[in-house]
Amino acid sequence: MNFKNKVIVITGAAQGIGQHIADAFRAQQAIVCDIDIQPGCYFQGDISDTAILDQFISKIITEQGKVDYLINNALPIMKGIDDCTVDDFNYALQVGITAPFYLVQQLMPYFNAHAAIINMSSSRAHMSQPQTESYAAAKGGISALTHALAVSLREKARVNAILPGWIDTTGTTYTGNNNAQHPAGRVGVPNDITQMVLYLCSDAATFITGQEFVIDGGMTKQMVYHNDQGWLYENQ
Repeated sequence: MNFKNKVIVITGAAQGIGQHIADAFRAQQAIVCDIDIQPGCYFQGDISDTAILDQFISKIITEQGKVDYLINNALPIMKGIDDCTVDDFNYALQVGITAPFYLVQQLMPYFNAHAAIINMSSSRAHMSQPQTESYAAAKGGISALTHALAVSLREKARVNAILPGWIDTTGTTYTGNNNAQHPAGRVGVPNDITQMVLYLCSDAATFITGQEFVIDGGMTKQMVYHNDQGWLYENQ
């Protein structure tokens, strides 16, 4: 994997998984153009606002003139049916779906040969906890957008989605059932996601597009019934 002087655009990179991805590319001497609503990135701003995205894009193209990889990583808000307003819901979709679509649309003329787009979805695109509607809808949308873009951008850019499960970004050491509930035997860490991002952007993955990669330690493949794997149903 040689990313020297490659131009990487990453949203939501001030902390967590996005920051880990950005740091990994920087360590390989890539040119990272990241954006976050929090300070500390190449550009600060709210990606729900297309005017902010226009300024971000203009800065990238003025300074770099091309884009090799786009990582749509920014997190939409998570609110449920009981307390999520229509404005909240629309904001989640703007961050989670509209902004990635707009970035692809506007950056498309500047994609370099062998460009790649990685959309950060979630295992919540396929399964849910209560009161997570805004987040689940945004992640389901970005998964669907992935295969649509992969077909439309054929021979222009490869487009894939990564669906993380429980990825701890705090450095916490887990023991016991937190690890045991995962078939892989542990809670995930940011590097589990970063390594897949690097692979999908590399020349080793030039035949992979339109795909979803679930990285969750096997959780979404594990069937859970009463008295199975230590799980007990209690009707309280």
